[in-house]
Amino acid sequence: MKTLLGTKIGMTQILSEDGAMIPVTLIQAGPCTVTQVKTAENDGYTAVQIGYGEGKNLSKAVAGHVKKAEVTPKVISEVRVSELPADIKIGDAFDVTVFTVGDNVDVTGTSKGKGFAGTVKRHNFNTSKKTHGGNGNVRKPGSIGSMYPQKIFRGKRMAGQMGHEQVTVKNLTIAYVDLADNLIGVKGAVPGPRRGIVTIAGQ
Repeated sequence: MKTLLGTKIGMTQILSEDGAMIPVTLIQAGPCTVTQVKTAENDGYTAVQIGYGEGKNLSKAVAGHVKKAEVTPKVISEVRVSELPADIKIGDAFDVTVFTVGDNVDVTGTSKGKGFAGTVKRHNFNTSKKTHGGNGNVRKPGSIGSMYPQKIFRGKRMAGQMGHEQVTVKNLTIAYVDLADNLIGVKGAVPGPRRGIVTIAGQ
């Protein structure tokens, strides 16, 4: 199973063997511990639940759930798999050794939250004219256009919360792996702020 949880550190650049400069995002990945194994017989589907980090003040429910794995994770995530890896059990740990330089991965994170935003900033709407009858409020959304069925359809582009949503960037390439410090360098940008939790999934 080639999936790890990690913390985004930030962007830097490295030099390849031919001297080319490569922009990479450094991620403190793993180690991740298996906290639960779900099977089709017991749960209706197959999945592996992994924990990452060191959590504080765990609730009694979470502490009891991870007691068998002997960890206190900060983040718990479930990875669905079509077939469970052989001999996997609660307490097994994964680190950056599951990836090598050149692997293609999908990275999922929570994008930066930008608060409440209007239609111009959020959806790149045009502003109205400032002259010849313009009333001065050039950033208003204008007509919504729903005479029938007299309701606003879900997904209508309007003002609202911008950012802070799950984003997946696909087909990124691993350009750097540090086994000593559990660091992974992914070529390109990864969603989310510094110290944000991301999921690295192999293809």
